[in-house]
Amino acid sequence: MGKAHLPLDAAVQVANKANMTSATLTIDLGAVVRNWRALDAMSEGETGAVVKANGYGLGAGEVGRALLNVGVRSFFVATAAEGTDLRAAIGHGPRIFVFSGHMDGDTHLIREGSLTPLLNSVDQMLRHVEALPGAPFGIQLDTGMNRLGMEPAEWSAVRDIAIAQRPTLVMSHLACADTPDHSMNSQQLAAFSAMTDGLDVPRSLAATGGTLLGTDYHFDMTRPGVGLYGGLPFVDAEPVVTLDLPVIQVRDVEAGETVGYANSWTAEAAARIATVSGGYADGLIRAMGSHAVLYAGDTACPVVGRVSMDLITADVSALRHDPAHLQLMGRHQSVDSVADAAGTIGYEILTQLGGRYARTLLT
Repeated sequence: MGKAHLPLDAAVQVANKANMTSATLTIDLGAVVRNWRALDAMSEGETGAVVKANGYGLGAGEVGRALLNVGVRSFFVATAAEGTDLRAAIGHGPRIFVFSGHMDGDTHLIREGSLTPLLNSVDQMLRHVEALPGAPFGIQLDTGMNRLGMEPAEWSAVRDIAIAQRPTLVMSHLACADTPDHSMNSQQLAAFSAMTDGLDVPRSLAATGGTLLGTDYHFDMTRPGVGLYGGLPFVDAEPVVTLDLPVIQVRDVEAGETVGYANSWTAEAAARIATVSGGYADGLIRAMGSHAVLYAGDTACPVVGRVSMDLITADVSALRHDPAHLQLMGRHQSVDSVADAAGTIGYEILTQLGGRYARTLLT
């Protein structure tokens, strides 16, 4: 016998029912734009945008196009592969800088994507000028973070040769910008100035945190990242992400009964427990466990038991009616609040948001 086929309207109904079990991730691109504008207003120079890690998990193409429409002309990604994906989304014209520079094997991606690698070493510089003579590049300097970039002695040895090749940007990165009074900030500022003063090349030191440190750190370009997406240290950022988890089942448990793996939560009194669709496979970090809270409207519903791969359980005893969904991020709880519950940072929460969500874009 052949396969039975549902009529189109029935198939749509089945699909809609299936979607009811998917959590809904709402991404407010308008808020991303407003956050960029707020950060842009803090400096006199150009304001770029960091969209690495697929736009901090929210969609580099969608974020890139939204920012392109309001005048962003310089984007930053982590790898050449990210750069070519972004180029396909935003088209030719805007500059796409690659933090990892010109890695071995990246030449064709840099060429095809018209990317601008931020060269981190003499080896990368040689690779770039030999493989793609005349192609644009920038330079990344290490001012004390000891992660990427040329150190002062290395830079001193090649500075004149490098500048003769006409780089489009010289940059470094602050290690402690989210702690404004940290002495490392002024140390790196002094080091960057000593390494670049007198150069006729645009300079960039500040990401989100550096932008907030003030004009001394702004130079010719700022390049905000996490602040665009509603994360700290930009405390005035508009929230960008809302995450609603559908309720699959609600049950009564009696005092003394347990919930979840390893009997990790025991009811001290009779309770009503909701099981929602979402778990660590969706980037909802297991470590947040019973430190986390879900919301039904304005009512907090504490998570009980362990976060498992696909499911989370919450105590909804305080509600008059069983909820259709519970909210993890939104009006009452930011990405950084969720991160605190998991003992991590907002960056990790954002970039781990999984592929099973039904994504809704607001403009």
